[in-house]
Amino acid sequence: MTDTVAEMRARLACLNPLRLDILDESAAHAGHAGARSGGGHYRMHIASATFEGLGTVARHRAVYAALGDLMQNAIHALTIVATSPSENTPEPTA
Repeated sequence: MTDTVAEMRARLACLNPLRLDILDESAAHAGHAGARSGGGHYRMHIASATFEGLGTVARHRAVYAALGDLMQNAIHALTIVATSPSENTPEPTA
């Protein structure tokens, strides 16, 4: 696990995730402008009771708020699937 993924996990703990899968896809984007500046590409599936009753935009805002300044430098691109426990939570795709 990269330091960035570990930091992401630590910061997202405030959302009390029931599930948190983070895939670092940075190697597939080598040479991309964001990769050259050090920002990584990540895919995430997070399930949390915090998301119950919230729409997609509100869920993503909660994730961005938890990640804070990582979104400004360590993370160049982030794909988010955010679900609540009452929703069907599909298995992640690799």
